[in-house]
Amino acid sequence: MAQKIICLFDVDGTLTKPRQKIETSIEQSLFELAKKEKFDIGVVGGSDLDKLKEQLGGNDIFKKYKYVFAENGLIAYKNGKQLPSESIQQFIGEDALQDLIDFCLKYISELKLPFKRGTFIEFRTGMINVSPVGRNCSQKERIQFYEYDKEHQIREKFILALKKKFPDLALTYSIGGQISFDIFPFGWDKTYCLRHIDEYDEIHFFGDKTRKGGNDYEIYESDLTVGHRVDSPEDTIKQVKICCEIRNEKRSRESPVQYL
Repeated sequence: MAQKIICLFDVDGTLTKPRQKIETSIEQSLFELAKKEKFDIGVVGGSDLDKLKEQLGGNDIFKKYKYVFAENGLIAYKNGKQLPSESIQQFIGEDALQDLIDFCLKYISELKLPFKRGTFIEFRTGMINVSPVGRNCSQKERIQFYEYDKEHQIREKFILALKKKFPDLALTYSIGGQISFDIFPFGWDKTYCLRHIDEYDEIHFFGDKTRKGGNDYEIYESDLTVGHRVDSPEDTIKQVKICCEIRNEKRSRESPVQYL
């Protein structure tokens, strides 16, 4: 009997360039491989659903991908139907939530950066997204801040300050993308989405932020997945093809299937 396999893909840096729309060639290659090799496709991003739609085809996202996981899977859809969710507000309570947001705003107000824009705190269902420079920055400014952050560790130092200030809150801090980091309860990283996909024999995950502290790390390292580190959308397609070749080669030798 053929094994049921799903490939889960991070979005920014994996299927798309950061905050950009997926390129037609990448999308076509992915769907052609899925059809030929008979595996399902899911996307799991840290961003909210509107941002995933912007990058992956509007409402057609639900037709293209069997599973759509926004906010690490706190907002989840299977075949276009929404699955149950939880909220960070319910988890930590309003008082603690306000203390956390107030601290972040005060910390940002005291930061000296080359520039600041708007939308520093974005409240989502399962997490808080914090951007020291502001999510309203332009694409050029986004890249400028990313380079500045690599040199000065703005986000890493911010997270250390939060951990020191709120040691008793059961929260995880995860750097993703170029300008922000996420705050969410323990266990609400991208492995959260795995509770929705227990019908598969193999789950493969492809992501670019797979090192410790990155928002792909936990799902990449999970015992429930086969993790693949990529560095661009083009590399993602290349690695999917390699996995398919390995799988087909093993099948031809009638060995147990361990890879795509």
